[in-house]
Amino acid sequence: MRAAVTITLSNTIPRYICCISFYMKRSATDWPASLKPLLKKYKRSQHPLEAKNAYQWMVMVVLSAQSSDDLINHLAPEFFKKFPDMRALAKADPKSLFPYISKVRNFAHKAQWLVETAKKLKDTNQIPLEMEALVEFPGIGRKSANVIRRGAGLPPDGIIVDLHTIRVANRLGVVDTTNAEKIEKQLMETLPKNEWDAGMAMSFLGREICRPEPECPICLMKRVCAYYNTVIKKKVNRSSPKR
Repeated sequence: MRAAVTITLSNTIPRYICCISFYMKRSATDWPASLKPLLKKYKRSQHPLEAKNAYQWMVMVVLSAQSSDDLINHLAPEFFKKFPDMRALAKADPKSLFPYISKVRNFAHKAQWLVETAKKLKDTNQIPLEMEALVEFPGIGRKSANVIRRGAGLPPDGIIVDLHTIRVANRLGVVDTTNAEKIEKQLMETLPKNEWDAGMAMSFLGREICRPEPECPICLMKRVCAYYNTVIKKKVNRSSPKR
């Protein structure tokens, strides 16, 4: 067991993410086998963003950074009515997007990025779906590119790591960092490629059960979860009356 360490988290990484893995080594669990129930549970689950095509995926993942999926879903219909495709967006001035996305965090920069991307691509049919090409566009990193590819029904070329994935992967003991790029690397090294949707499955678990205040008793992963077995169980045992 490691000595506890003091860490400083950025504003985008809430303190509740930092849990068990900063006090323990990564679990020696057979994760490819242990994650199968989680993958099965969320196999057919759709991403919370309600995009319908590659153009909408591209726009919505850029807008969703540091904003809620619910907000983006709420704004999307009016936005896409005004800018239905890449061709229409390419003709727009960034400021003309403001009335539709002003509730989105960092909306002015995002408007600039979207119009810049549209002018470069010119047409929806020109949207690339290769990871290397997608991450070249402003506002799109590996997580966003993975989400776009998943939305297009393509096999994973990486692992989606969002704030929910960061929290769940650390609590389970699969990883030992809150850095998204390092988490993706560790998961890709740990899991076979046919299980690379595990990042999105962990995200769904984090949204439904493994929230900041987790509902551990009903979690299907509690048998192999480091947080449950080393923190929650100890709390339960301490609070149980002695006989």
